[in-house]
Amino acid sequence: MIGLLGLLGGDAPASVLVVDTVGDRRQDVSLSTIGGQGAFVKEVQEAVLDGRADFAVHSAKDLPATTLDGLVLAAVPLRGDPRDALVGGTLAGIATGGLIATGSPRRRAQLAFLRPDLTFAELRGNIATRLSKLDREGFDAIVMAAAALHRLGLANRITEVLDPSGFIPQVGQGALAVECRASDGDLVALLGRIENSSSRRAVDAERAFLAELGGGCTLPAGAHAVVSPDEATVTDIVTVTGMLASPDGRVLLRETRSGPDGVAVGRSLARYLLDEAGGQSLLESA
Repeated sequence: MIGLLGLLGGDAPASVLVVDTVGDRRQDVSLSTIGGQGAFVKEVQEAVLDGRADFAVHSAKDLPATTLDGLVLAAVPLRGDPRDALVGGTLAGIATGGLIATGSPRRRAQLAFLRPDLTFAELRGNIATRLSKLDREGFDAIVMAAAALHRLGLANRITEVLDPSGFIPQVGQGALAVECRASDGDLVALLGRIENSSSRRAVDAERAFLAELGGGCTLPAGAHAVVSPDEATVTDIVTVTGMLASPDGRVLLRETRSGPDGVAVGRSLARYLLDEAGGQSLLESA
């Protein structure tokens, strides 16, 4: 947060308002029980809407797929590492029947698909709490966002980074998302100074994928977008890989599509997984 204020520049005084969310308070239950992705943003967004704060900085992966009325996603700064990471062991090195701790249905489903022999435990809490549980509760490994460990100077704890070609990250993982009131045009323009266009296009494409799946989709899902130059044209190409899985990981649907309009690519990819790849029947049987 302080780093973002420095990027904005200027001499205007600024202060940080720390908001306690239901996701912070309720660490005794799974995130799906208390609202999934929205568990870490609702109270923060309310603070912006009611004027207690001028803008909010979120982990983009915590945001619901659609922006709340009255707010605008004003900036996505340069994205960090979007990948998931194992701490404590490697996927190939964990013994048969090994115990992996994660609070993410997406991570659990993909791990179960890759290693059906693994067993799982719930994991909640901040980074320090999760690492301490690994050390004292006998897990063979825990799964965390690589970007979080890098930002806290804890990259040395990573034992394996999971390649997104085979282990799809959460939508928006590794990116920050800055929201402010849609009516505050001057602030929208100011925050735009910290926007990274490639990161924004990737995050927008992933969020479009999630939005097209719909609020009723309770299946483990993820998407990873990459923006790259097209040698034949002056327009960059957005390549999106998306996945849907059964909660137990026995079925995993994955597809990659590309095009110049990342939002359109994300939406079409979601529609393919739902309508043609079997995702709708998977959803109905979940």
